[in-house]
Amino acid sequence: MTTEASSTASENGSSRRQSVLELLASMRFAIALLTIICIASVIGTVLKQNEPASNYVNQFGPFWAEVFASLKLHSVYSAWWFLLILAFLVVSTSLCIARNTPKILADLKSYKENIREQSLKAFHHKAEGTLTETPEVAAHRLGQLLATGGWKVKLQSRDSAQGKGWMIAAKAGAANKLGYIAAHSAIVLVCVGGLLDGDLMVRAQMWFGGKAVYNGGGLIADVPEQHRLSERNPAFRGNLMVAENTASSTAILSQSDGILLQELPFSVELKKFIVEYYSTGMPKLFASDIVIHDKATGAKQDARVEVNHPASYKGIEIYQSSFDDGGSTVKLQAVPMSAATVPFEVEGVIGSSTDLSNGKDKLRLEFTGLRVINVENMAGATAQGVDVRKVDLRSAIDQRMGAGHKTTETKELRNVGPSVSYKLRDAAGQAREYNNYMAPVDTGDGVPVFLLGMRENPSEPYRYLRPPADENGELTGFIRLRAALADPALRERAVQRYARQVVDPQRPDLSRQLADSAARALGLFAGLEKVKGQQVAGLQALSDFLETNVPEAERARAGEMFVRILNGALLELDRVAREQARVKPLPADKLQGFMAQSVLALSDAPFYPAPMTFMLKDFKQVQASVFQVARAPGKNVVYLGCLFLILGVFAMLYVRERRLWVWLSPQGDGARAQLALSANRQTLDLDREFDQLAARLLGRPENTK
Repeated sequence: MTTEASSTASENGSSRRQSVLELLASMRFAIALLTIICIASVIGTVLKQNEPASNYVNQFGPFWAEVFASLKLHSVYSAWWFLLILAFLVVSTSLCIARNTPKILADLKSYKENIREQSLKAFHHKAEGTLTETPEVAAHRLGQLLATGGWKVKLQSRDSAQGKGWMIAAKAGAANKLGYIAAHSAIVLVCVGGLLDGDLMVRAQMWFGGKAVYNGGGLIADVPEQHRLSERNPAFRGNLMVAENTASSTAILSQSDGILLQELPFSVELKKFIVEYYSTGMPKLFASDIVIHDKATGAKQDARVEVNHPASYKGIEIYQSSFDDGGSTVKLQAVPMSAATVPFEVEGVIGSSTDLSNGKDKLRLEFTGLRVINVENMAGATAQGVDVRKVDLRSAIDQRMGAGHKTTETKELRNVGPSVSYKLRDAAGQAREYNNYMAPVDTGDGVPVFLLGMRENPSEPYRYLRPPADENGELTGFIRLRAALADPALRERAVQRYARQVVDPQRPDLSRQLADSAARALGLFAGLEKVKGQQVAGLQALSDFLETNVPEAERARAGEMFVRILNGALLELDRVAREQARVKPLPADKLQGFMAQSVLALSDAPFYPAPMTFMLKDFKQVQASVFQVARAPGKNVVYLGCLFLILGVFAMLYVRERRLWVWLSPQGDGARAQLALSANRQTLDLDREFDQLAARLLGRPENTK
């Protein structure tokens, strides 16, 4: 009983192993794995990989960010499940090759010369004929004829009812089956190369070597050893940022929850970074002149790294990835957005920060970026209407036909100068990001304006406040006008002066009414009154006030009157503020443009929540080059796999396996011949080839249809 039970268990175990092997080696299983890999690759291509967790929260929300983190979608190619699928695909394809290769090789050696005479009559391509030679002579002659045509031939003599006959078995196109082996081997090679060049080696060192991801801050030199990978790491891919006239030998490997540091056997010194731009402001060329210093020998090697032209040293490729700021120094002038803050200057280095204090309010200024070139399209604001009498139909058609990127919109690209970006972080740690242009920009209406950008989080575009530049090209005039708008005494003086100038002094009652209306307009514009239960300011406050208090039929006329009164009062307010500051009035040619833009900027100012803005006064740019350094032992394996794949697909698609049989039996003084042809694919070319073979071998006329 024990023997029978153990025998049954052994058989069941063997059956299960056989079932597992059949599953792993099946085509359906391999196709399912390939489908999952393709879907994962699409996700890894669309979704930015190895970004900080906060970026995913800002872009997709906390729920989806958590889903991405749990499924490791932010690091697909290094996820355990992706590597496991690759490993299973390697195993499945290898088993498939191991199972089918012996059969293929055996089939390649076989000529199938033992096929029966009656079986030849069942083929689609068959023919019969009579030869004047004996079967033996005819067999040798036809065999030689086929051999000269590229066929591999085997002759067999065997007895038949008619006497001693001869079978000619020939084959061609055996590379078709070799293409199967090459294509499947290519899949294995590509997957193995992907495993070697992926994060498998890094993960192995984390699992078995005691290495851990570093998610802190500070200097690279202060990072503990447990977060550093050895120079002998067989495979890695990381980023190396080097500023001009500095050197670095530690690459950063981004991980989903932090970084790892990769020590290099050499250091890279950046002598000069070169960048050229298109007229659109896009980089046309960026390259780096570097010096490679070998740590072991002290040898130096000069090299130039460009995009698609890497440098190589000790099996490590150095690619030009991008460029960044290398620690440029900037001088900023703090301009108060109200009169409560005294202007001052502050200096810093891009990437650093400094603390600011104004009584109880404490802010942290973080210098985040410097852009020397900003190319903008200035054609939108200056576009003029088209005179239909001057339209050329032919040129209009040419504008719209041709390349897909053609557009009828004209572009006026202009470099508007440097800009600086920074963050203001409050005591609670909340930060807003700002981007200010150094010089005022004429956006098309003849009034130079300062572009002051602001956004709440990095996923949003900048929203720009456009205060006009005064007669000195400074922001002082606008700030003075805004401070005066917040001063009750100056508003009252401006209102009274406006009323006296507009209304006849002989009508004091009308002057008083106009003064009240002007005071009401300035108060609404300054946000001193609640409208619809909300504290609003600017032109929106005037619009809400009219919508609430004026009948719809009279709103247009009342709105026009209100705007006229507001413009006149603001003009007098600017004059009063200048008189108080002992500043000359605006020149007549700049007065209208300045005031029109000031009204718009003052209306938008509440949406720029900053006690001050920082204007770029001076800078010293320091460029930095970002290299990608990679040791990729699987690269050559992948290249070999790609070669195999090309050869395999070509062999399977364009090489037809054909087999030919000719049975020669005695018939009188000659021989009777039966011809049959088979192929793995039925095509029109096969029909023509058979007709040609029948004509050559049997002497029958060739079918030319």
